[in-house]
Amino acid sequence: MPLGPTRHSAELQVRAAIADVRAASEWMAEFGMRHQVPQAQVERLDLCLNEALANVISYGNDTALAEPIVLAMHVVTSQATAEASVTVSDAGDEFDMAHAPVAERPHSLAEAEPGGLGLLMLRSFSDALDYRRENDRNALTFTVRWTPSANGPT
Repeated sequence: MPLGPTRHSAELQVRAAIADVRAASEWMAEFGMRHQVPQAQVERLDLCLNEALANVISYGNDTALAEPIVLAMHVVTSQATAEASVTVSDAGDEFDMAHAPVAERPHSLAEAEPGGLGLLMLRSFSDALDYRRENDRNALTFTVRWTPSANGPT
């Protein structure tokens, strides 16, 4: 009889501060590695996490900066599929990063302006991106997927 999926979850609260971004990355990486998320997938999640937190810190209103950011990580594996997701929940103004328009890539350095590539990074490094607004909080979830190896993580 085949086993059902295995699920692991954890939560962490951080401040909307640059100093807490590193702690959030370390927490996420440790949880991922403990539950056999391949290093390449942990790195993809980390890029998304850093970008999402940077957006809250850079563009969040006073409420977003004063309230804790809640991080939730989920790892679900079965014999055939595996995925890890991280949800970043903040109290800022409603902003759907999953569907916001992405700035056009500049054709030259002279056309380049600071910012605007974060959304592109989130969409490029995640396999799925989801946004919802609940209880006056933004909840952005990014997910990576991989095929489990018969010999362990890849």
